Amino acid sequence: MNESKQLAKKTLNRGFWLAFCASALWGVSGTVLQVVAKDLNIPAMWFIATRTTFAGIILLVVSLFVLPKGEFFAVFKNWKDLLTLLSFSVFGLLANMFTFFHAIKTGNSSTATILQYLSPLFIMIGTIIFTKKKTSRIDVISFVLALVGVVLMITRGDIGHLSIPLVSVLWGIGSGVTAALYVTIPQSLIAKYHGLLITGWGMLIAGVISNFFSPIWVNPPKMNTSSILGIGTVILIGTVMAFLLMVISTKYTTAAIISITDAVQPFTTLVLSIIFLHYVVNFAEIIGAVIVVLAIYVLNRYDDAG
Repeated sequence: MNESKQLAKKTLNRGFWLAFCASALWGVSGTVLQVVAKDLNIPAMWFIATRTTFAGIILLVVSLFVLPKGEFFAVFKNWKDLLTLLSFSVFGLLANMFTFFHAIKTGNSSTATILQYLSPLFIMIGTIIFTKKKTSRIDVISFVLALVGVVLMITRGDIGHLSIPLVSVLWGIGSGVTAALYVTIPQSLIAKYHGLLITGWGMLIAGVISNFFSPIWVNPPKMNTSSILGIGTVILIGTVMAFLLMVISTKYTTAAIISITDAVQPFTTLVLSIIFLHYVVNFAEIIGAVIVVLAIYVLNRYDDAG
């Protein structure tokens, strides 16, 4: 009996650390994305087209090797599932990458990541509005905490002054809303098909659509070692590797435990921004980030318990 408990605990720990690493890699990607968006001045749509196209191809190639061959095109055999996949690609993946990119370009990666991290709050608000769900005490507490935390972060404690442009705040809120869509839209598909496959097809479709607006082979930006390393890091580490680790973690642990590791992403981005991008942070901003993470943690724990 003790051996079985130890094995179960070991399995949960393995899942936790896999999810932890995935979230940390997303945090690394956010920091690198600031260099790509601001310092290297890579055009948004060209970058998104490149990221989604290559990430989609890689994820689908992995799917071919690890999933039954009969599943590969299964989502295209049901028109309702196909429409859901298209919605996920456009309103989830594509919209989220576009808004997050501009939130960083007009502001900074740390604040943008925190604002995107509010997605569970937007899911809660959407659920209340569209399903007439009764507002609970936990919902209210989470909302108020998140609001206080965000205000502290974007004002740095000086309520009468924004530390980043208003347009950056709006792009960041947009990234939070689209991140909520990114999570909710494909739920029915992931329950029916494999998450790796759905994300792969979603990425590739988003890449095809992006190429209509900014073909990656037409007037590409001048590339140097820094831009190649930056774009490659976001694609391979912040997209492909992070997602693969998160998918694997779901086999070993629970959604409740995985949700705890979500907090690693904004703090990784914040720490790396301070160390490598010389981002100056004050006490009010740190307190604000902690409050936001606490609010989302409380909300996630309540939803998982409910």
